[in-house]
This record gives sequence, C-alpha cells and structure tokens, in this order.
Amino acid sequence: MRAADLFEGHVKVPCIARELRVSEKSVYQWRRDWASGGREALRSHGPPGYDCRLGPNLQARLAAWQEDGPTAHGWTDDQVWTATRVRTLIGRRFHLSYSISGVTRLLHRMGFSVQMPARPAAERDEDAITAWREATWQEVKPSGRRPARSSASRTKRV
Repeated sequence: MRAADLFEGHVKVPCIARELRVSEKSVYQWRRDWASGGREALRSHGPPGYDCRLGPNLQARLAAWQEDGPTAHGWTDDQVWTATRVRTLIGRRFHLSYSISGVTRLLHRMGFSVQMPARPAAERDEDAITAWREATWQEVKPSGRRPARSSASRTKRV
C-alpha cells in the first residue's frame, strides 16, 4: 500500500511512478481509485480474465479419464494424449468447446506437461540419420546469408 501512503503525502504523480517503477498512467488510475474508495479500492482483485469453465470437480474427472489412457476413450492407434484428443474428450463428456491453446493452458494449470519419449523408437536407424545429415541436409539447408538484392528491387516504389 505504498501508493496510498504517497497519495496521502501529496507526492506528485511522476515521483510516485519513478519510485514504484510503473507508468504514470497507472498511478493516475490508482489515484482516481484511491480518491473514490480509499485504501480498500487499491487492493488486488486477483488476476484478470474469466474463471475456468471446468471447475475443480470436472478437472478431477478429466484427470481420472486421462489416467485411463486414450484407448479407454476410443483412440486405439497409440497411447498418446494430445491437446486435440483432450479437446475432443472435453467436448464429448462435458459438452464444452475449448480451443487447442485453451486445452494446453488448462492442462498446464492442472499440472500436466509436454512429455518426450523416455527412449527412442525401436525403428530408429542411426546410420540412415547420420548419412542424411551429412549428405542431404548439407545440400538443402539454407546458407544463413540473405541473397543480394538486385538494383531493380532497391528502387523506390511510388
């Protein structure tokens, strides 16, 4: 509540902004709030944005379903949960629509993270990969330098 102390001390807005390392615009807004509602008006109201549409009980159900694995919910080709599959599961079970990025953020808040395989695939051929890197990649990779522009492209457009 340092800002309220400074307002009460009649300190000028630019000085408050410098001291608190915020913009003057923020200080003017705080001062308006403080003038109309006192110190209580300056208290944080929590993070902005909407509340999650899946409450704690629904998140617990989703986590339990994920523990069952994708096969239990109709995906038989592999045992990988993707954001797209979780989005589909949420739509099927809860009749809610989420974007892929929304599902990713939801899963992160729930404690899930992106996982990499613990071991390489059995089909991986290290010799073929090395040969490709040494031969093919050297031919197709970009040089890292931009091509020189022709004099025609340097002329001013009107």
